[in-house]
Amino acid sequence: MPDIATLVRQYGSPLYVYELDAVQHALADLRVALPAQSVVYYSLKANPHVAVARELRRSGCRAEISSPGELAVALSAGFRDEDCLYTGPGKTDAEIDHALAKGVRRFSAESAGELDRIGRAALRHGTEATILLRVNGGSAGATGLRMTGAESQFGVDEQQVIANPGRFIEVPGTRLAGLHLFPLSNARDESSLIAALQANIALAARLRDQAGLSLRVVDLGGGFATPYARPGCRPTYPGLLDALNAALDKGLPGWRNLDVEIAFESGRYLVGDSGRLVTTVQDVKTSGNRTFVVLDAGINHLGGMTGLGRLALPSAAPEHTGEATTTVTLVGPLCTPADVLGRDVEVRPPAPGDLLVVPNVGAYGLSASLVAFLGRPAPTEVVLAHDDVADASRLRLTYENVPVEESTLEAS
Repeated sequence: MPDIATLVRQYGSPLYVYELDAVQHALADLRVALPAQSVVYYSLKANPHVAVARELRRSGCRAEISSPGELAVALSAGFRDEDCLYTGPGKTDAEIDHALAKGVRRFSAESAGELDRIGRAALRHGTEATILLRVNGGSAGATGLRMTGAESQFGVDEQQVIANPGRFIEVPGTRLAGLHLFPLSNARDESSLIAALQANIALAARLRDQAGLSLRVVDLGGGFATPYARPGCRPTYPGLLDALNAALDKGLPGWRNLDVEIAFESGRYLVGDSGRLVTTVQDVKTSGNRTFVVLDAGINHLGGMTGLGRLALPSAAPEHTGEATTTVTLVGPLCTPADVLGRDVEVRPPAPGDLLVVPNVGAYGLSASLVAFLGRPAPTEVVLAHDDVADASRLRLTYENVPVEESTLEAS
């Protein structure tokens, strides 16, 4: 494998490095923990790099997407239109039309109103949309980020479906195939993950029995965890398979014969530990009793969503062990006091020109950051396959001219 210093000399700093071998190992670990018949969707929001998505497509994953941009990446990575599940609240009419025009037929519907809009769009395209109804059920499992199980913008409340199932079944232009259930992300431990997935299975069974829903597909969601921007290893889930098999046998009999397709989604577990961010020390200075290490990467390249409460504030660690360390605050180059990558971080005594490596940032790294803020260039993203450089590219943001409609000028 090329060493980090060599890669920086070739491609510059800051630099993201993704290892496809790590992606393969993560997928293998996940498949061992899931029933053999399971469908696995890769959530492109975790890392939309086309080379990463292509590797997971080659390994049998489908694509969970929630924007025209993610759809474009999925198709570029070789996913077929029938491999894509289009999710997310607030889908616009334009993006629904665009997805249908590109051949996507499977949608997660987040509300009755959205279901109507998907149906109308499908009729305009002379087709039928296959719907997984996203349902907000009861809460189970500890998590770093709860999606449903309380009042939420995601999905339809369980009781609303039970009270009026026809509202969701008899919608022109659509065929209700099953359910999309995703209550949590990044479960804290295996018991929490098991509890959440068991609750999803029980919810699916209740909706089948009490609302009369025909379940050909049940997407049980995810919650598979990975450390973020700090040292650590992906968890394994030795008890998950037996727990899932038992819960599915009880709640959704026939799944073993593929009468019901069982699906799961994962982003961070599949790609989180595949990525590292390499950044260079620009300056070291003290203020009061605190040492600040100024880097060439900041929240424009990592952790920009921490200000929204979406991700834990990252810490960073050098790739050196067994050496004396000092406590510092890691800051980026941006003109804002919010540009902090880590406080009270233990590193070996730094000097300008030193390289610092942030581990476990293959998920929610560059694309989840404030890449447009202050107009600094994005890092190069290098993809390694079997220790060789398979891809090197850089994201570029540019403006494009949009024609001003004559009617708009008159209205203004």
